[in-house]
Amino acid sequence: MPRSSESSHSEARPIVTRFAPSPTGYLHIGGGRTALFNWLYARGRGGKFLLRIEDTDRERSTPEATAAILRGLTWLGLDWDGEPVSQFARKDRHAEVAREMMARGTAYKCFSTQEEIAIFRAEAEARGSYALFQSPWRDADPATFPDAPFVIRMKAPRTGETIINDTVQGRVVIQNSSLDDMICLRSDATPTYMLAVVVDDHDMGVTHVIRGDDHLNNAARQQMIYDAMGWEIPTWAHIPLIHGPDGKKLSKRHGATGVEEYQAMGYPAAGMRNYLTRLGWAHGDAEIFTTEQALEMFDLGGIGRAPARLDFKKLENTCGHHIAMADDAALLHELTAYLVAAGKPALTETQSALLKSALYCVKDRAKTFPELLEKAHFSLISRPVQPDEASAKSLDTVSRGILKTLTPQLRNVSWTKDALEPILNHAAAENGIGFGKLAAPLRAALAGRTATPSVYDMMLVIGQDETIARLEDAAA
Repeated sequence: MPRSSESSHSEARPIVTRFAPSPTGYLHIGGGRTALFNWLYARGRGGKFLLRIEDTDRERSTPEATAAILRGLTWLGLDWDGEPVSQFARKDRHAEVAREMMARGTAYKCFSTQEEIAIFRAEAEARGSYALFQSPWRDADPATFPDAPFVIRMKAPRTGETIINDTVQGRVVIQNSSLDDMICLRSDATPTYMLAVVVDDHDMGVTHVIRGDDHLNNAARQQMIYDAMGWEIPTWAHIPLIHGPDGKKLSKRHGATGVEEYQAMGYPAAGMRNYLTRLGWAHGDAEIFTTEQALEMFDLGGIGRAPARLDFKKLENTCGHHIAMADDAALLHELTAYLVAAGKPALTETQSALLKSALYCVKDRAKTFPELLEKAHFSLISRPVQPDEASAKSLDTVSRGILKTLTPQLRNVSWTKDALEPILNHAAAENGIGFGKLAAPLRAALAGRTATPSVYDMMLVIGQDETIARLEDAAA
C-alpha cells in the first residue's frame, strides 16, 4: 500500500478519519463524497473510519434524518467502525474541557450581557470601524465576579498569526487580530459547535480531518482549542465543494442532490463510488476503476483545489462501465434493492430467473437500472406480448405469414444459435428479404420493441416453448 508524505503524524500511529454530518435532512451528494474520501483514506491504510452524528441542534435534528444518512452511507458501501457517536450525548464532556481550559488560563468566564455586547458593536460602528468584541472580563480579578450567568470564552491570541498547514489548500495564514474570543460554553452549560467538534475529534483519536473547504476558516479557531489543551493537531484536508454543470454551488435546480435520490434513479453504487472518487481527485489517467483499485490509489495529494463540477453524462458513462463489469448475482441483488428504493413492483421468481439469464446480453448496453430493465423487457413480460407503436408497424400481413411458416420449423431443432441460425437465414432467403427485414417482426413478436438484444439471444433466454408461443401469437 503506498504511503503518502502528506501526514506529519508518525508512521506508527494508526490513521483515523471521521464523517460528521448534522441530522437535519438527507445525505447530500457532497457529504457522500466527503464520507467516501474519508473512508478511502482510512481503509486504504488499514485505519479506522468513524461516524459522528452532530445532533446538538435539537430543534432541527431528527431521527428520520439520521436514518436517511445511515441508509445513504450503506447504499454507497461505506462501512464505519463501532457505533455512530452522538455529539449531543457528550455535552458533559465538552463542558468539562471548557472548565479545564479555564483552569489552564486559556479560557475565562465572561459576564457580559447581550445588551452590553450590542452597545459595544454599535459604538464601533459609529466610529466607522468593525471591532471584534473585547470582553472586559478577559483578565478580570475573580473577586469581582458577580453572581450572574456567564459564558466561557476562549482566550484568543491578540497578535501574530495562526497558520493552517492544509494538505489540499496549502499553507493558509490567518491574522490573529481577526479571531475573537469565541464562546466555547454557553450560559446554559451547552457547548458551541467549535468546542464540541475539537473535543470529539480528540477523544475519538481522529488523525485526519477531511471535510469541505467551507470549514477552512473554522480550522483556525479550532486549532486554538487544540493549542489551549496541549493536544496534537490533526492533519487538515479541506476539499473544494461540488458545483453544478453551470459552475454554481450545487442545488436542487441542477437536479438530484441527495444520495438516496441517485439510488432511486437507478445508478449502481459501484459506479457512483467511482464517479464521486474522480470528482475533484485524480490519479494519472485512471477513469474507470474498482473499489479495490481506488483503495490502493487514493491519497490526499490527488485532490484539486478548484471546485468539481457534477457531470451527469460522465456519471452515466461511468455507471455503464460498472454495470457491464458487475457479477450477475450481485447486479440482480442491487437491481432488486433499486426497485424498492424507486417504489416499483418487485420481480417474481420467474422474472428474476429469466432476468439473470438475460444479463449477459443486456448489461453491456445499459447505463442505469431503468435502461437495463428496458433492454431486458423481453425477459420480464408475459404473453400476450403487446408491441409498442413502432414495433407493431413491422407486423404486417406479409410478416405474419412468414412467422406462421417459420414456427413449425422451430419445433424439432436443437435450441442453440448454431442450429437456429440456418433456419432463420433460410426463411429470410426463401422470402427474398435480408435477415434485417426478418429480424424486425421477430423483435416485435418476442419483445414488443424495436431496440432489443439480438433475436438469437432473446430466443435462447426465454426458451423454445415460449419463443414458439410468442411467434404463434404474433402470426395470429
